[in-house]
Amino acid sequence: MSKLVYKNFRKEEMEFHFQPRLAVPDYPRLAEERARVSAVVRARLKSSLNIPYGETPRQVVDIFPAAKPEAPVQLYIHGGYWRSGSKEGSHFLAETFVQAGATVVFLEYDLCPKVTVTDIVRQARAGIVWVYRNIAEYGGDPSRLYLSGNSVGGHLVAMALAYDWEKEEGLPRDMIKAAVAITGVYDLDPVFHIAVNQEVRLTPEVARENSPNLHPPLPHTPLIIAVGGDEPLGWREMSRDFFNLCRKRGVDCQYLEIPGVHHYGINALLGNAESALSRAILTQMGL
Repeated sequence: MSKLVYKNFRKEEMEFHFQPRLAVPDYPRLAEERARVSAVVRARLKSSLNIPYGETPRQVVDIFPAAKPEAPVQLYIHGGYWRSGSKEGSHFLAETFVQAGATVVFLEYDLCPKVTVTDIVRQARAGIVWVYRNIAEYGGDPSRLYLSGNSVGGHLVAMALAYDWEKEEGLPRDMIKAAVAITGVYDLDPVFHIAVNQEVRLTPEVARENSPNLHPPLPHTPLIIAVGGDEPLGWREMSRDFFNLCRKRGVDCQYLEIPGVHHYGINALLGNAESALSRAILTQMGL
């Protein structure tokens, strides 16, 4: 048997536990279905698409406004292991929150290997700042800004909560009122042992700079850490370990493990307003 390379996992086990697409063989069909539903929702709802917040073509946001002005804002960040995915594939969830009275924003960012994980973290933070400063023009209330993200989007949520907005940007330290990190990447060490690093090109320096385990959230923002009960043990343990770390650091933190769903199934729950995950986010928002 090969030696352990990460915690209690051997090299040959790493891909299954830390590469969600391999753990869910049905991923291509699920992605196609999500894209189809997103297109239907996009055609049905009012929106402002591809609004720039940065200099490159992918540094843009899509905004689906609430029917009434001064609405709370849900800013969502998609996943894709920093090297794939797009905001358009997540538009399916807009209807859940728009119908509940929220303005929904989808944030896009550049992808590896064109940029580094450090660049992506900076872009996500810049996009959040742009939304805070400009969302009032689209009917949103910047004083009620909420954040969520799936997979690597969960990583970017965690890194946003670790940022000192007051010191670095002159913004309220509790600018983000509450957040949900959905089945996120909180420890970057496993990436060194799986094939995605051929594109991500993670280095030890970049991993140290951008690992939520080394840079946990500041205790200003309530956080829900959600994970699917049918995800591989390694992935679930990463969420549980991060929850315990956040709690030790004084973060108002909840752990939500949803039975019977895998990595891609948990995100799909956001298309159902009555799901446990949707209700948790809507409750955070007071909706």
